[in-house]
Amino acid sequence: MKVTKIHHLNCISTCPLGGRLFDARTPSVFERGCLTCHCLLLETEGSRLVLVDTGLGLEDVKDPQSRLSNLFLVLVSPDFREDLTAIRQIESLGLDPRNVSDIVLSHCDFDHCGGLDDFPWATVHMMASERASADAQISWLDRQRYRPQQWNHRERWKTYKAEGNSQWFGFNAIQVPDLGEDILMIPLIGHTLGHCGIAVRDRIDQQWKLLAGDAYFFHREMEHRDPYCTPGLRFYQRMMEKDRESRWKNQDRLRELAKNNVNEVRVFCSHDLTEFERLTSGEGSAGVPIHLREEEKSPAET
Repeated sequence: MKVTKIHHLNCISTCPLGGRLFDARTPSVFERGCLTCHCLLLETEGSRLVLVDTGLGLEDVKDPQSRLSNLFLVLVSPDFREDLTAIRQIESLGLDPRNVSDIVLSHCDFDHCGGLDDFPWATVHMMASERASADAQISWLDRQRYRPQQWNHRERWKTYKAEGNSQWFGFNAIQVPDLGEDILMIPLIGHTLGHCGIAVRDRIDQQWKLLAGDAYFFHREMEHRDPYCTPGLRFYQRMMEKDRESRWKNQDRLRELAKNNVNEVRVFCSHDLTEFERLTSGEGSAGVPIHLREEEKSPAET
């Protein structure tokens, strides 16, 4: 199955307390910041669609108190807008959500899989160790981040071991059966025990796009000589990490990947607004549904 087009979706921003301490863009620390929930919609040959992460979904928008923890509702105060859910953005593009045959998850945190219930017919792919952690919910924080209320169709889940069945630029890679060679799961343990990035071959510019999920949070963390993360996001990563040593090691590996393969691979994470804007239509695009962003492009840009 070949990927013919990649759409970049922001499926509901989160707005953390401390503003500028998180995104380095908000004017004040007394305002809420803006972090994207960067997902991918992949069009393939034929009419099949594949989602990479779902962001928050319709049920989260309708009744967040029943689905998300009070801790994260207070900390990140999501910008609950139905028009920014994945299913509504797919519809706004004139595509049929029923054609979403597969969803590939970087991990099971609430802000990455809240839209699963909007696609109950889709097969969901994830790391086996991620499902085990999500099901076990050993710690109090696990019970805040992993929300079974969002997973009402677990019979459609398929899991994969971290060893992978191929190599990709020095990383282990998992080729998902029936998804072909254009979509790979890349284990990036650290943020969670089953966290992975998703690599997608872009046949338009002949470059791989790697959604690194929550392997890092701020674009300057990928700077090779002097990596930097804002204080708020540095604290948040440490609070949420399951394996610090692996997280740091994988950040180092991602920096090397970005530095040494600049023409072959584009690396970006799930929550950085600057990266999202660079990949889409520019300033302010995170709050605009994808069909409106695409309408605003000039003929030369399209």
